[in-house]
Amino acid sequence: MDKTGIAALIVGIVLLVLGAYAIWVFLPEVVKAVEGLIGIVVLLAGLMLIIFGILIFKE
Repeated sequence: MDKTGIAALIVGIVLLVLGAYAIWVFLPEVVKAVEGLIGIVVLLAGLMLIIFGILIFKE
């Protein structure tokens, strides 16, 4: 392994630990954000199905 690989590995481990700590500290906000993202994904999936249905219905 060269110096760049070792540096990337160390920085990656540090960022992983900091991210895990931030999730642990802000857990209620993280849960709300995930719930919001799930809602957005469901909304977009429904919109795409509506558009797909309209396109099929026109044919």
